[in-house]
Amino acid sequence: MTPAPAPAPEPGPAPEPGPAPAAEAAFRHAARGALWYGLTPPRETTDAERADEIARVSLDRLAPVRPDALILYDVDGETGRSPAERPFPFVPMMDPAAFRRRHLDVGATPAVIYRCVGKYAGPDLARWLAGADPADTLTVLVGPSSRDQPVATRLTDAHRLHAGVNPRLPLGGVVIAERHARRGDEHLRMLAKQEAGCTFFVSQICYDVDHTRDLLSDYAYSCRERGLAPRPVVLTTSPCGSERTLEFLTWLGIDVPHWIRNEIRYRDDPLAATYDHCVDAVRALVAFCRSLELPFGINVESVTNRKAEIEASVELAVEVRGLLGR
Repeated sequence: MTPAPAPAPEPGPAPEPGPAPAAEAAFRHAARGALWYGLTPPRETTDAERADEIARVSLDRLAPVRPDALILYDVDGETGRSPAERPFPFVPMMDPAAFRRRHLDVGATPAVIYRCVGKYAGPDLARWLAGADPADTLTVLVGPSSRDQPVATRLTDAHRLHAGVNPRLPLGGVVIAERHARRGDEHLRMLAKQEAGCTFFVSQICYDVDHTRDLLSDYAYSCRERGLAPRPVVLTTSPCGSERTLEFLTWLGIDVPHWIRNEIRYRDDPLAATYDHCVDAVRALVAFCRSLELPFGINVESVTNRKAEIEASVELAVEVRGLLGR
């Protein structure tokens, strides 16, 4: 008598998908320090030929940097950020995803597209999220700069849209050391964003190293207490070449220590002074992240379109590459 065939085994749970290709590329060096560079798209009124030229010049400048990822910022007027007058008038900029798609040929380098979610109606944001390709794109969803700022979409709703339409798209969150210095709970915000789907964080520009170390320490040890794997934290730095740029950093909410303010105001070459400070700060933060065994990266940017500051930021990025041992 022929024995009955054995019953087919019950299917097990589907394996968890690995990290998206864009995240693998952007964070392949995160254990020892990823290197990113941040760009702001040209003005919204820039014609196609000029946008092509701006893109070409930017990529030529960045050739020696060889960043693991490029951030493309989404600019908002942020009317509720500060009662003080904005040092540089707000000018609408080209959509970062459109600038990348039409003008900026970054090759295999992944792009981190920022989205100030308050600017976008839910269906428009959902449409973009659904079409973004996790093979070459990451995103950072940014909430309003103040509670009083009117918004079309709240950050919590944007996180739910991401989870519903394209959860494979690597999602990042903004982290602000100054907020931690005032309230002491930024690491808890990070953990809440992590639970909402964030797989990495990008900081505001770091000028006060101790504020940043306090935040990183609280985050790393809170993850250990909860048995969570910490997510990579990309720390942003930028040289400052004038009192006007210093005013803008202050308007953005960045704490610049008093002695550095004096260097900017009184030194013959404030750009060189802040460049040296940025190098010292990066060196200290690299050592600190490694001692915490916290995956991390360094992002370099220029907050203005002044040629001297842009060129100094690129030179700084090349030096940071060396500090990371790359």
